[in-house]
Amino acid sequence: MSQSDTRPVVAITMGDASGIGPEIIMKALAREDVYGMCRPLVVGEATRLREADAVVKTGLAVNALQAPAGARYQRGTADVIDLGLIPAGHPFGQLSPLSGEGAYRYIERATRLVEAGEADAICTAPLSKEALHAAGHKYPGHTELLAHLTGTPEVSMMLVAPKLRVIHVTTHIGLMDAIRKIEPGLVERVIARGHATLVKSGIADPRIGVCGINPHAGENGLFGQGEEEEKIIPAVQKCQARGWKVTGPLPADTLFFRAARGDFDLVVAMYHDQGHGPVKVMGLEAGVNITVGLPVIRTSVDHGTAFDIAGKGIADEGSLVEALKQAVDLAPKRRMQAA
Repeated sequence: MSQSDTRPVVAITMGDASGIGPEIIMKALAREDVYGMCRPLVVGEATRLREADAVVKTGLAVNALQAPAGARYQRGTADVIDLGLIPAGHPFGQLSPLSGEGAYRYIERATRLVEAGEADAICTAPLSKEALHAAGHKYPGHTELLAHLTGTPEVSMMLVAPKLRVIHVTTHIGLMDAIRKIEPGLVERVIARGHATLVKSGIADPRIGVCGINPHAGENGLFGQGEEEEKIIPAVQKCQARGWKVTGPLPADTLFFRAARGDFDLVVAMYHDQGHGPVKVMGLEAGVNITVGLPVIRTSVDHGTAFDIAGKGIADEGSLVEALKQAVDLAPKRRMQAA
């Protein structure tokens, strides 16, 4: 590996081996633009990538490694840290505790690579929460798993689409639990994490719109039980006192439209579906998931394992390529700051 090569090393975790992760990885690594922007290093299974390529037919050579030192980082070769957990012929499209265990181990290894300075960012292919749980790892998803592995007490999920960025106050909990969990301190910390991320990405003074919880953001007490006044407004006021351009709480039914139009750089959603729905309407192939607040850079596809089409070679790699682009945008700034 050339010492003058400034492309960031992005560790791409294979996700659930029974899903579409291996296929979209091979498709992405066949693209010239990917190698133009980064040095991709898969963390997963060499045998599985070869099996996936028998379906997608990219013709890439799979370079099995035990450490990054032997990586070629050249188009035409898929470099992979080979954990050797998944046997040849393991079925595609079926829930498997073994695949869940693999998904956990790939993330664990990628995290250690970044912490050791051997990679600059992590980009994750999708895992199955059910398979992860079946393997004994009781995490709601990648976000919470990475928080555990890095000892981070609190992180936020940010979804990025071509015309929309959304950060979430709560994610993988029921709606009633989410409303109970929302409180001014949490809302303020989420806004602050989103503000810091946008500043680092080059938006000097980001415009942030904050969703209400109730229809019409409560409409001055007409809807709900004063949740906006109790849980959101104090946080917004504190952020405004810092000189930040934070507005809200605003009705979600118009805020997302206004943000996509260009009025806001970031939307703060209060719960999972409030934020995920508008982003996914923009197109699953274009969405990217970023975990904000970790000591490592992590981006991800914004779709699932798609067991129904796994092994058929028809999965679209677009979201993975977009996630790699986001990882590249974040990783160089992190490296310069650490230098």
